[in-house]
Amino acid sequence: MYIVLVGPAGARKGTAMNFSLELLDEIGIKLASEAITREALIRQLKTSSASHVDPFTGQMLQHASLTVFSPELTVFLGYQNKQLMADLSNWFDCPHRWEYKTKNMGTDELIGVWVNLIGATTPGLIRETLPQVGISGGLTSRIVFVFGKDKAQKVILPYGNPEIRQELINRLSEINMMSGEYKATEAFVAEYGDWYMTASDLPMRDPRFSGYVDRRATHIFKLSMICSAARSRDMLLDIQDLQRAIELLYDVEPRMLEVFEGMGRNPVSEVTFQVAATVNDAGKLSYNDLVTAHFHDASTAELEEVLDALQRMGKATKYYEGRELWVRKGR
Repeated sequence: MYIVLVGPAGARKGTAMNFSLELLDEIGIKLASEAITREALIRQLKTSSASHVDPFTGQMLQHASLTVFSPELTVFLGYQNKQLMADLSNWFDCPHRWEYKTKNMGTDELIGVWVNLIGATTPGLIRETLPQVGISGGLTSRIVFVFGKDKAQKVILPYGNPEIRQELINRLSEINMMSGEYKATEAFVAEYGDWYMTASDLPMRDPRFSGYVDRRATHIFKLSMICSAARSRDMLLDIQDLQRAIELLYDVEPRMLEVFEGMGRNPVSEVTFQVAATVNDAGKLSYNDLVTAHFHDASTAELEEVLDALQRMGKATKYYEGRELWVRKGR
């Protein structure tokens, strides 16, 4: 799975991730370098190759498994790095065989590609890093974006109880040893069929998520396997795993739109997002204060265009108090 935490600077994305990194290091998960070229990443993936015996068939299976752990996703992806993004898109479906042909060094062949990605970034860096043409498809449709506007709560000691930490390490070590194919119960298949018929019923309507909608079922299946692994070692997908996966995905989907606010072909789309955020946070403010807040971002004419658009969308309203012009959020 590819999961990216998105929020403003200071939202403690790194704090959440660093605790997980300690656990991954302790159980020996192979991690990619944070700053790396495409060629070096492919070599790392090749050297991570390993084999295991399928407990059900006795067959020896090979895989190349690697986890990208990037608290600063821009450092890993670079800017507009379309080739690396295309590779990650290909790896998402776990190809049995993937080849990389070099100009002078022949062909690198990877068997059983299995790449996970957990990263963190800000909405601003998303806009700078990802190519506009790839927002509705490509890599972004394969990512579950978890957006938070700021810290949900203040935690004095975020690393918690050492006994619980040891329990996590023990359970993750067990999960790390699991191998073989997952099977689905009849109840899972029936419930999944009912869900699939309404899977396109998203809480948001936006063409930038058309590719994500097409892969929503894949996200649900992968999440179901994760939920099953957390619950038991029986490697069975049961109805409770599906229900938990749906609950997790539905929890983050309504806020995904905010990740891409300000991205689009409209030249003032980013300013529109910034102005909408200013008005929403303030509740109401004078027109002069709004101009002062955004005079670096837009001309007066562009600001008028933005406010007209926000007013038509019902996100902002211009009105007078006496002789002074004000702007408030909503209609």
